[in-house]
Amino acid sequence: MKFLVMIYNDDALLEALPQGEFDSMMRGCFAHADELREQGHLLDSVQLESPAQIKSLRMRNDKMSVMDGPFAEAKEYLGGYNIIEAADMDEALRIASEFPWARTGRIDVWPMRDIDAVRRGVGG
Repeated sequence: MKFLVMIYNDDALLEALPQGEFDSMMRGCFAHADELREQGHLLDSVQLESPAQIKSLRMRNDKMSVMDGPFAEAKEYLGGYNIIEAADMDEALRIASEFPWARTGRIDVWPMRDIDAVRRGVGG
């Protein structure tokens, strides 16, 4: 079963880390990601740029509008994600808990729908 592991960052907590701690955390994450890939658990990993670089678009009445943002009044923002393979939610949570980012933000674990099964279900 595939799971989307979304990593949310809180800049205030990241900036409060002792000198060199962020770099140490990143090195540990890269090493751990390599291990998870070798074990067949980590399928993909993406780190996102800062929210200041986001653009949002909407289509209404066939007209597109583009704006900066989104800028919700939240301390945490989506900083990246991983797609993992796990037997069930318990294993997915165990894998996600091994990433240090829960200390400086939040980690959401979402089961991913089998899009091929959905396609077959709707006759696509």
